[in-house]
Amino acid sequence: MAQEVKLSKRDRISIWWRSTFIQGSWNYERMQNGGWAFSMIPAIKRLYQTKEDRAAALQRHLEFFNTHPYVASPIIGVTLALEEERANGAPVDNKAIQGVKVGMMGPLAGIGDPIFWFTVRPILGALAASLAMTGNILGPIIFFLAWNAIRMGFLWYTQELGYKAGEKITDDLSGGLLQDIT
Repeated sequence: MAQEVKLSKRDRISIWWRSTFIQGSWNYERMQNGGWAFSMIPAIKRLYQTKEDRAAALQRHLEFFNTHPYVASPIIGVTLALEEERANGAPVDNKAIQGVKVGMMGPLAGIGDPIFWFTVRPILGALAASLAMTGNILGPIIFFLAWNAIRMGFLWYTQELGYKAGEKITDDLSGGLLQDIT
């Protein structure tokens, strides 16, 4: 039997960094699919050895995808786990991978805006604005550093959470772990 292929932490860090650009090629037909596929490239390179397998995996990830850009991370994590299982011979087909993505992107999209745009950002903005209004240069600096620390930390933590949950999250998409996340 061939040696089991696993994504390294370095691969997952590369995917995490690339996921910050998920809206970089947003389009009306398939929304964030280009950014999603761009994020998945390090995993595809690690998991699949032949040009045909890599092309099929990339094609699989060029399907429609749209959710809040920050809550895409747990979906990326679960998808990485499924791709890893598939590369190691598990019976995970294209429909299963796409079904997980579609099944998670809707429920998670609804929590991204209230948490980030309507709660975290206004609180940090108010703090920074109050400092800036007194002439303190730390206002915008604190906003920039705190916002990006929260955002990037959330992206990493939830990607790893999804990756570790893997197929368990797909056992019951209407409840269980997915319901706890949402």
